[in-house]
Amino acid sequence: MTKMMKAVVKSKKAKGAELQEVPVPECGAQEVLIKVKATSICGTDVHIYAWDEWSQSRVKPPYIFGHEFSGEVVETGDLVHNIQVGDHVSAETHIVCGHCAQCMTGNAHICQETQIIGVDRDGCFAEYISLPAQNIWKNDPSLSWDRASVQEPLGNAVHTVLAGEVSGKTVAVIGCGPIGLMAVSVAKASGASRIFAFDLNDYRLNLAEKMGATDTIHSMHADPLEVVRKETNNAGVDVVCEMSGHPVAMDQGFKMVTNGGRVSILSLPVRPVEIDVTNDIVFKGVTVQGITGRKMFQTWQQTAGLLSSGQVDVDPIITHHFDLADFEKGFNLMLKGECGKVVLHP
Repeated sequence: MTKMMKAVVKSKKAKGAELQEVPVPECGAQEVLIKVKATSICGTDVHIYAWDEWSQSRVKPPYIFGHEFSGEVVETGDLVHNIQVGDHVSAETHIVCGHCAQCMTGNAHICQETQIIGVDRDGCFAEYISLPAQNIWKNDPSLSWDRASVQEPLGNAVHTVLAGEVSGKTVAVIGCGPIGLMAVSVAKASGASRIFAFDLNDYRLNLAEKMGATDTIHSMHADPLEVVRKETNNAGVDVVCEMSGHPVAMDQGFKMVTNGGRVSILSLPVRPVEIDVTNDIVFKGVTVQGITGRKMFQTWQQTAGLLSSGQVDVDPIITHHFDLADFEKGFNLMLKGECGKVVLHP
């Protein structure tokens, strides 16, 4: 008889999701089966739950979503030799081909054939998940399940902040959702001289201050451009980490960056954004970087190091815990912006 498990399924092409009983996935010869201990809700999951324009164009229900997790290996395939039953693990969520030009030149994070767990194939909002062994990241057993589950999004923040030089520079983090908050902490740990955090949510701005922001600005109560001009002696900030995806905020980011500065964009705008390329990029000599995923596995090493050293503490932003069956409570908090990171426990 097929073993069954509980899972959060994006069952319809509409807002919402359902808790269903589904078969436990099989473990292939080059795969491992993992008992999920903690899984956290990402902004991408919120896009999918809300069924916005991006998710409508990308995902194909029905399937299990979710991609951030930690767990324990309970079965290994016949061809898996570097991972053992009982190992504490998380996973790189980009499953790549290994043979395209990008994979062959050390850029697997932008593989042309990437499949993302919980987006293009079944994910981890479930009691079990089966994944290729090559995607598994072994965790220190002393790392709590909760902290281990947020390494994937923390890796996004690490990749965004450390895509260029940060030490001694001024940094603006636009959008203080969970990954933006992590970016604040990474920038602090990396020696940024000053960190400006922008958002429209007082709850998250308070968290940004706890994470190390030197200046927190509510973008409806103060003009972000005026604040930056005043506080940088009209020079602008050296680095902008764009985490909001809002057209107005993105435009402000390009206007506040200094000549020769860097704008790294992790956010996913749901529609095209208008930017003054001539004046805010070309004439300023700005470097613009699209950030996707994590460098495999350089970013994972950096992320694990920052956590183990204590220089980055994710505890302040893990604000809520729910049973997997109560997933709707977590999504509602995310949609309202009344939380940091929400962790579900199968």
